[in-house]
Amino acid sequence: MIPGPTNSLADIGGLRVGNAQDVALKSGTTVVVGDVPFTASVAVMGGAPGTRETDLLAPDKSVAAVDALVLSGGSAFGLDACSGVVDGLRSDGRGFRVGAAQIPLVPGAILFDLLNGGDKDWVENPYRALGLAAYRNAKPEFGIGTIGAGTGALTSMLKGGLGTASLQLPDGSTVAALVAANPVGAVTTPGDRHFYAAAFEMDGEFGGVGPDLSSGLGLSRESRKMNAMSARANTTIAIVATNATLTKAECYRVATAAHDGIARACVPAHTPNDGDLVFALTTAARPAADVLLTGHAAALCLSRAIARAVYEATPAENDVMPCWRTANANN
Repeated sequence: MIPGPTNSLADIGGLRVGNAQDVALKSGTTVVVGDVPFTASVAVMGGAPGTRETDLLAPDKSVAAVDALVLSGGSAFGLDACSGVVDGLRSDGRGFRVGAAQIPLVPGAILFDLLNGGDKDWVENPYRALGLAAYRNAKPEFGIGTIGAGTGALTSMLKGGLGTASLQLPDGSTVAALVAANPVGAVTTPGDRHFYAAAFEMDGEFGGVGPDLSSGLGLSRESRKMNAMSARANTTIAIVATNATLTKAECYRVATAAHDGIARACVPAHTPNDGDLVFALTTAARPAADVLLTGHAAALCLSRAIARAVYEATPAENDVMPCWRTANANN
């Protein structure tokens, strides 16, 4: 397995990613939209999720496909980003037909970034507008780091962000991940230099500094984030995608397997104060997949995407946490 040409979700043809953010707000939204509706499911393993319309993604539910998926900052307020995406889809003639009615189906998930130093003193919820802007910005090429849903994200010790990674499988199919990394846990080992996901890095994609050879890793509970704000200000939310054909039930299995990627990259993971969630989707552009290998590749991509999110984060005014590049500027 090797990374795709762009090492991103853009390597899955037929998908577009849109980002919108407000620098003063220190928050934003990311949307994944398909050229046509796609099959998807979701697996939730965090103890504090925030979601919209995820029940319809269960394998036994009747909806066969959805129009878009949303990742957003803003906690409960950020769920309104889905409404903005619905507005955009409807204006473009997209949606599930029920007689004369047309209903865009847009599941979404949120992370908590309300205490990150941004100006949250709004009069009108800004996330509907951010959702519509992200939808309008959707294209195959997109940025990562301090952008979209990752704008205000924080890990235990460093700024988080938006990350992505991909793999081409031996059967010719492609798997990719897109993540907004804002976990309770640390993404780097004590000292802020080495990534827990270092063993899965490819082509120096997050600095190439290698693994930490220290013993006892994972025992430290030092947390700049917990010292600066509520312990509940967390969550890693992700989308994994493939162009290989999967059933809805198989998408659920891939989403479940992909959670291993969070556990390998964030220590600890899936805590009571995280809303860790993974969507899995298929564009079904290629023949049926080896579900075992697809799930394994999804977990690998997600670990790498989380590390890339932190590696690509950039400093901004009123930050409460340092960036990886700033913390390691002299190394």
